[in-house]
Amino acid sequence: MKFLVTIDRDEDGIWVVECPSIPGCVSQGQTKTEALANIEEAIQLCLEVRAECGYPLTIETRQIEIAA
Repeated sequence: MKFLVTIDRDEDGIWVVECPSIPGCVSQGQTKTEALANIEEAIQLCLEVRAECGYPLTIETRQIEIAA
């Protein structure tokens, strides 16, 4: 499976990565590479928990265009 993730740095310089299609699936790392590796593990674990609880594995996300 492929997932889109968002990547940002917080005020302390920590890389924060989130998977918007899986509610609550967030991870972080000291480097961007570490954060991306950590979100892969977080996605796996979130999918397992959601399956065990009988929740849908993901929620729908869409990209929309806003005229500026």
